[in-house]
Amino acid sequence: MAPVPPARHLLRARDLADARYFEPLTVRDLARVAGVSPAHFSREFRRTFGEPPHRYLMTRRLERAAALLRTTDWSVTDICFAVGLNGVGSFTTSFGRMYGRSPTAYRASFPPASALALIPRCVVRAYARPQHRTFREDRAVVPT
Repeated sequence: MAPVPPARHLLRARDLADARYFEPLTVRDLARVAGVSPAHFSREFRRTFGEPPHRYLMTRRLERAAALLRTTDWSVTDICFAVGLNGVGSFTTSFGRMYGRSPTAYRASFPPASALALIPRCVVRAYARPQHRTFREDRAVVPT
């Protein structure tokens, strides 16, 4: 059986970063998945993908945060922690560098998330039903 090329190990680590971006992943965790030392992993990751692993992970987190800002009504703080970042201040600064505006300004440039919510008709009908019946079937029959 032929050995797996080193790039395959890097892809495995990148896939981990993509799938578990919200966890507190470190370069050491990613290097362990790739099966190499952290220093070698950082060098090879940068050479292969064009950016260091930490920046790649931060980019994934900020892209996910942008998607959540566009499609939910979660607070900026909730989004910050949901994507795996530890502080709202650093999140706002990093987001501003990447998108050219604050998370709040970014959200304001899109329609509200509630306008995008699609509710199935069966759910609308269930909640629109009158709560009080008019045919007296809810009354308990008391024997006389």
